[in-house]
Amino acid sequence: MFSRKNKLLLLKVLSLFSVVRGYNVLIIALAQYLASIYILAPKLPLGRVILDINLLVIVLASTLVIASGYIINNFYDAEKDLINKPRKSMLDRLVSQRFKLTTYFVLNFLAVFAASYVSFRAVLFFSAYIFGIWFYSHKLKKVPFVGNFVSATLAITPFFAVFVYYKNFENVIFVHAVFLFLLILSREMIKDLENISGDLAQNYRTIPIIYGVRTSKFLIAALILLTLIPSLLLIFKFDIGYMHYYFAVCVALLLLFLLLLLKATTKKHYVWLHNILKLIIVAGVFSILLIDIDLVLNRIL
Repeated sequence: MFSRKNKLLLLKVLSLFSVVRGYNVLIIALAQYLASIYILAPKLPLGRVILDINLLVIVLASTLVIASGYIINNFYDAEKDLINKPRKSMLDRLVSQRFKLTTYFVLNFLAVFAASYVSFRAVLFFSAYIFGIWFYSHKLKKVPFVGNFVSATLAITPFFAVFVYYKNFENVIFVHAVFLFLLILSREMIKDLENISGDLAQNYRTIPIIYGVRTSKFLIAALILLTLIPSLLLIFKFDIGYMHYYFAVCVALLLLFLLLLLKATTKKHYVWLHNILKLIIVAGVFSILLIDIDLVLNRIL
């Protein structure tokens, strides 16, 4: 049996994991590798991609910055989250704000230090990324639509890092990026509807608070309709192997999402809508494998 001291330590570890959204960080790291193998560098031998030290460092630096970004976001949203996410907030508060800030600076330092192994441009890139996350959390988050747009942009920045590294400018990559960006932007705006109580209490100027729920739902519906365009392009215009089945399911889920959005009136409804988009995003990471199921077997070293 664990002693009381060990139990407290375990709870604090779980608390820090919750604050940095460890599961999200791991999914993003996996997505960067899968995107590199199947989309950005499909002609390179598998071993050369997986064992590429520069790619490993870029992914490592990305994960460190993303984790630190969740920490600073949690720091600024502590009071709001007590209203919107009371259970998670209770767990997150097991780690002091001072320790969170210390961890934030340590993670950012390690990210920039790691980036220095790749190049000075990588250092500048990740330094700008760190500043962008802080500025969003401190200022831009409360600005209607701008905050949502910047949040979605920051979310796809780690993929931009590996995209620049491989210098692959094929159209299919841009279409994938547009699909992901629109999906994340829609999710950010759904979160505003989901968290409207806490946002009101903390004087956040979100779209549903300033312009009303109806306007917010209209904008989300418009974004979902726009998301259908890259989905259909990826199904009918580009060769993405069996991944076209994923996008076919996405089209069906997005149409269902629109129907549910029209009827949504409570926080519970918006949580369901949020989870639908989250499911599409997470499933999309693993569906990259469908581009060529035999690819790994045929490219071993």
